[in-house]
Amino acid sequence: MAKTILMIGAFDSKGEEYDFVRSRLETAGLITLTMNWGVLGGTDRFPVDIDSDRVASAGGASLEELRRTGDQQVAVDVMAKGAAVLAAELYREEKFDGVFGIGKVRGTSVAAAAMRALPIGVPKVIVSTVAGNDTSAFIGAKDINIFPSIVDVSGLNAISETILAHAAGAVIGMVNTEYAPDREPKPIVAMSMFGQTRPCVERCKTALIESGYEVLVFHATGAGGRTMEAMVEEGHIAAVLDITTTEWADELFGGAFSAGPRRLEAPGRAGIPHVIVPGCIDMVNFGSLATVPVAYKDRWLYESKPTVTLMRTTADENREIGRVLARKASEARGPVAFLIPLKGLSRFDAEGGPFWCPEADRAAFQAIHEHVRPGIDVVEVRAHINDEVFARTAAETILAMMPERPPGAG
Repeated sequence: MAKTILMIGAFDSKGEEYDFVRSRLETAGLITLTMNWGVLGGTDRFPVDIDSDRVASAGGASLEELRRTGDQQVAVDVMAKGAAVLAAELYREEKFDGVFGIGKVRGTSVAAAAMRALPIGVPKVIVSTVAGNDTSAFIGAKDINIFPSIVDVSGLNAISETILAHAAGAVIGMVNTEYAPDREPKPIVAMSMFGQTRPCVERCKTALIESGYEVLVFHATGAGGRTMEAMVEEGHIAAVLDITTTEWADELFGGAFSAGPRRLEAPGRAGIPHVIVPGCIDMVNFGSLATVPVAYKDRWLYESKPTVTLMRTTADENREIGRVLARKASEARGPVAFLIPLKGLSRFDAEGGPFWCPEADRAAFQAIHEHVRPGIDVVEVRAHINDEVFARTAAETILAMMPERPPGAG
């Protein structure tokens, strides 16, 4: 059966570009489903299946109201919400197999909002003028592919046609690529990792795989934490072994790897087992030394690479991080526990290491004990986070919290 591509765009201003892509898709044997979010009108170049009235209504407003107010940002916000609602609904009804968008900032915003409402694995392609800049706000925690438009999205020319043809080819290839893993599905345990905690994570991963689980490891660089939480929300994850919660240090103190204020919430809302370790909260991450805020210039800094500068957290900062971790854990609906390595939280936070500071670490541990709700275990292990005994304890703790072992587990 032919695959269907949902094309989301402002057809009143980008009809020519979408018509070019539509022709490429249909020539390749695909079906197109078109959604117009253009506030000023549509197009006579091709049929519009979902008009802007319906998109506006799904976004909580009327098209007439948006035209009357004339506020472009309000219109974009409404249409983005409506496109997301309709895309999710249409996908549940199995009306399309992939999504395609074209735009500048506003067009990218609307198309990306719709794509973020879809599960990971659904092919998603946008040709955009914003590619090459920081696109994290558009991508969120989803697998959205953004192609640089190279030239402005303003009609067809030799360059834009080439880019659009290649992007169309990408989504054609994606939807026509059939893949199903040739192994029995296993319950998935998610883990968070930094290079600073790799030995611990690798040992835990081995133990969990031997126990019959599949393990997904997420790099705790902001995007990794957000993606892990999104996959928990989508129901892909059976448990989380959160070895590396450093993203909260960056969220609180202006680092480069914040995962946002909702980090650590998804497992609790989903009610799945969650083991929390204060891994790498001894550091806040910045880029090169020149990117460190002036207020931190006299702090305990370490250039681990020319492009990476780490700042050692203080006792007061660790106390605040500990309070946050305790609060997030206390909101959980499911089983949750803390596991604390008393002899260091990262490769650098070890005796003789550049960030060794037991007093600062203890401030976090005390805050966790003081602020976590009764009934949540806080287990202290007299070991470094990368010691074998700590990894073994972490794996045993999360396994003990699982409802049952997978079939065929060793």
